[in-house]
Amino acid sequence: MTGNRLHLVPVRFRDAAAFVAMWHRHHQPPIGMVFTVGAADDEGVLRGVAIVGRPVARMLDNGQTLEVTRTATDGTANANSLLYGAAWRAAKALGYTRLITYTQAGETGASLRAAGWHVLAERPATPGWDRPSRPRAATGTEAIPRTLWEAS
Repeated sequence: MTGNRLHLVPVRFRDAAAFVAMWHRHHQPPIGMVFTVGAADDEGVLRGVAIVGRPVARMLDNGQTLEVTRTATDGTANANSLLYGAAWRAAKALGYTRLITYTQAGETGASLRAAGWHVLAERPATPGWDRPSRPRAATGTEAIPRTLWEAS
């Protein structure tokens, strides 16, 4: 993609989910969302998507917080940073006061830093999400430490 600049585009949830299914390294698309946003080049080719929804952690779901539950790109430079910045601006425009996301151990967070996000906490690996009160199937991403980020 030489000489093409990226710009934001609306993207339907089903199209964003399909993009995530094709390009995300280790997660399937989320089940729901509050909003989605895309990054396209000058030729209109979709190069990345961000899916924003309610926080996965119930304790953070306070009505004022959203979570970027997935981003995925085709490897186009700066697409993730553009999407993280746009997600925060859109969340604020909708009246939300906080936007969070997570990265897994081994991911640098360079796109998040470039978009002005900061680390809130390092989370240790857990055995999984399965609990007696709410059984969950293993997804293959258990037992991996994570970093909690917040937009600023």
